[in-house]
Amino acid sequence: MWNYMIPIFNENLYDVGFWFLIYSVMGWLVETVYISLCNKKFTNRGYVHGPICPIYGVGGLFVHLVLVEFTNSYLEVFLLGSILATSIEFITAKIMIRLFSCVWWDYTNKPFNYKGILCLESSVVWGLYAIMDVSFLKDLIFVIVDQIPYAVGKAILVTTTIYYVIDFIVCTKNNKNGEIEVKDNNIVEYKF
Repeated sequence: MWNYMIPIFNENLYDVGFWFLIYSVMGWLVETVYISLCNKKFTNRGYVHGPICPIYGVGGLFVHLVLVEFTNSYLEVFLLGSILATSIEFITAKIMIRLFSCVWWDYTNKPFNYKGILCLESSVVWGLYAIMDVSFLKDLIFVIVDQIPYAVGKAILVTTTIYYVIDFIVCTKNNKNGEIEVKDNNIVEYKF
């Protein structure tokens, strides 16, 4: 199973799974630290309780997939990374609004925002992240994954997948019951 080659990546499930996990944890960490500093107290920025934010995993994989051909031009990486990540953010926001009537971020106080779900500042940051990724981060992640013994890596992937699925189900059930933690978490509620 772990050696299954994913056609669009031309990589095996094991590597892609680890890349997704690492990007998801790194994104959660950066965002949680930033918002916690802004709020002057710990603020979990993920949808689930654990330190996994899948939107960053998806973004990291898409940057790897789409921008792999543009690594010689930082301008192209910046522009395409901005557009790609902003598109992922927009689609995620639309899905969250549809499912939960909420979005887990609020850009209404940022200049050049669109309905509080997109803003120019974040799009610029996504472009800078894309440059960091193609410059050195992607290679660092490849080295980290290669250093993990295969049996240990499989155990980590299985354990984190099971944990995430359970955490996601519990959080989704709580959110459907109206137990969303809105205060200090920059969650925008949409009333239909």
